[in-house]
Amino acid sequence: MSTRDPSDLLERLDLKAYEATALTHLLSAGRTTAPDISEATGIPKARIYGVLDSLADFGYIEVYPGRPKEYQPKSPEEILERAKENRRQEYEQSRKEIEDMRGEFLSEFGPRYEQAGEDLSPTAELFYVVDVGDPSESETRQLYASAEAHVHVITNSFEYFDGVEPAFSDAVDSVDADVLFLHPRHLPEEKREKQAAVVGRLLDQYPSVGVHFSEERLPWRGTFVDPSMEYDSGKAIFLVEERDVPNHKRQAAITENGSFVAGMKRYFDLVWEYESTGEYPR
Repeated sequence: MSTRDPSDLLERLDLKAYEATALTHLLSAGRTTAPDISEATGIPKARIYGVLDSLADFGYIEVYPGRPKEYQPKSPEEILERAKENRRQEYEQSRKEIEDMRGEFLSEFGPRYEQAGEDLSPTAELFYVVDVGDPSESETRQLYASAEAHVHVITNSFEYFDGVEPAFSDAVDSVDADVLFLHPRHLPEEKREKQAAVVGRLLDQYPSVGVHFSEERLPWRGTFVDPSMEYDSGKAIFLVEERDVPNHKRQAAITENGSFVAGMKRYFDLVWEYESTGEYPR
């Protein structure tokens, strides 16, 4: 077992210190009473019942009536699954609250924004940028959510797939999607393994998604959605390939310029048709 304080792990599930301490003890002691937990952990008797009620509300423990009541922890696997469900419910509640304020928010701030835009230079910026990592993954998830017809991904190994998969999964239920990988011979061993794992998941779980492998190195990578050859739609996030610059020091560019996104689509189609293979390289 690890030498670090196990309650630190539980606090990462958004538990307060006393809650993490009590649950840590229960996971070691099994079914027991509030006075016993208080004595074993040092949690004040005046606080212990409130702490245990919170753990029960989270769904992490079971309460058995009696005099005194007894408390039993759920299994670590059940606790993790309940933590995921709790966060999903929090997200859905937050999403509902934001949607409920949509009308009031847009009526208040829409005219302000439009007025400010009228006062700006008529020359629109082609790009804005975000840091690579959590910010760029968040923007990518937003792209997936906004897609109405097509999602196109150009990537080396799709190593960030875990961070965007829920949004990707939702998108491919209703839109077409293609992923263009770099051929694994251009990747170091570690990234080849990561790519193989992601490709396997795509082929197994998302059979409708097109998968190809570029025979040549890719000058940029990113995601773009809903390109139009009329240049009137589309949005993209991408970064130019710079092999000597680590991702944590880089920024990704975001554009809603329809002409630029159409150009990205032309490049994608040419590589897909003439410089890539649909067979997984062995």
